[in-house]
Amino acid sequence: MGAVSGTVGAFATLRKQSLLGDAISHAALPGICIMFLITLTKSSLLLLVGALIAGWLGTFIMTIVVTQTKLKQDAALGVILSVFFGFGLMLLTIIQKLPTANQAGLNKYLFGNASTLLESDVLSMGALSFIVLGFVALLWKEFKLLSFDRDYAFSLGFSVVRLDLLLVTLTVCGIVLGLQTVGVVLMSAMLIAPAVAARQWTNRLSTMVCISAAMGAASGSIGAVISSTFDRLPTGPTVVLVMSVLVVISLLKRKI
Repeated sequence: MGAVSGTVGAFATLRKQSLLGDAISHAALPGICIMFLITLTKSSLLLLVGALIAGWLGTFIMTIVVTQTKLKQDAALGVILSVFFGFGLMLLTIIQKLPTANQAGLNKYLFGNASTLLESDVLSMGALSFIVLGFVALLWKEFKLLSFDRDYAFSLGFSVVRLDLLLVTLTVCGIVLGLQTVGVVLMSAMLIAPAVAARQWTNRLSTMVCISAAMGAASGSIGAVISSTFDRLPTGPTVVLVMSVLVVISLLKRKI
């Protein structure tokens, strides 16, 4: 999860879409709730599919708002974040009051709960991670060109709309991967923080993406070990704090 979020987060940061991860992660909550209401099961795969659909829908609506109205992207992001997250909290409250026992535990998607992960969840996350990283490797030159010179990519005949849509979809997938471990509230930190830290160490995209992925993976691993060592220490916030330390170190190195 850390490696994937660091990889797609590097492109989001360079494209000045840092808040996109925050909006998508919050927009995923109503998708999780609606999928549970439809299936009445807490299957992680089904719930993550609902989160993926809701996150992509939130991104699509934001794009429509930006292109068809006078609102800027930051305002559209704020609208999508607040409306979708508020709707998700309302659905979550309704679900918690249902007269069934299988609704317990859905609130783990707010702040994450790595201890509830099953082997099947880890395998599903691993498979989706390889798919995301595979697409990034396959379309590396196209994504690189799109991130730095969109107009030049269009002049070369590339479908920038399709490339942009695919890159956003990969970003949504990267965010959905971390919902069970970090939660919708903190997931944006795992998307942007590794990229911000990596940017302080290099001016090359390939090096930045590798460093960002490595920092994301390292913070996830170290945070998981620390949280398992001490009692009642949540994994998600611990991972984010470890990543924050790496960001501070990188910023101080830049100053020095």
